[in-house]
Amino acid sequence: MSKPSALIVDWGGVLTVDMRSVVERWAEIDGIDLAMYSDVMRQWLGEPAGQEALLNPVHALERGEMTLPDFEHKLATALSERSGTTIESEGLMKRMFEHFGHAHDMSALVRRTRDAGFRTALCSNSWGNDYPRDGWNDMFDAIVISGEVGMRKPERAIFEYTLELVGVPAAQCVFVDDMPHNVAAAVDLGMIGIRHVSYEATAAEIDALFGMTLSS
Repeated sequence: MSKPSALIVDWGGVLTVDMRSVVERWAEIDGIDLAMYSDVMRQWLGEPAGQEALLNPVHALERGEMTLPDFEHKLATALSERSGTTIESEGLMKRMFEHFGHAHDMSALVRRTRDAGFRTALCSNSWGNDYPRDGWNDMFDAIVISGEVGMRKPERAIFEYTLELVGVPAAQCVFVDDMPHNVAAAVDLGMIGIRHVSYEATAAEIDALFGMTLSS
């Protein structure tokens, strides 16, 4: 098998701290019952997670088919109905994403990979949030945000679009994501998939796949 020539990574949960800790912190500060929030997400997303539901505001938001204020209103209404208290809709997503912490080690790994001559790209599902794009020009050859392109992971089209921008065949790309169904979809397309659990594990796999030490 030839060595890969490109690295495609997710943002939330890969270049940031894990999503669970972000949601838990937001729920704690906003006084949201985490089980109640999870119940809303299960209803919208379907079971298992990633399965298309009849009415899915999350997927609509990620594709840019629903505005952020509309999504915030819908989520706040669902949470308010379950809790019996009024949840403020304005700025709901901003409050959630305030608690993202950067995974500086993963960002540095992506930069080293690009500096070593490999192509790099970001492929992220957006919840209407503002991304901290400072330094991205030094990290990525291509940037694909779901709400900006009208496609979302794990849809085949967004992977094909990202590959087209990167200019590398699927078989020569390593894809890193924290969501198993996104990794599975990338693998089905022919990419080499890594489910991100920790920096150490992901960095070791990238070193092995690219055949050189990029982790330090």
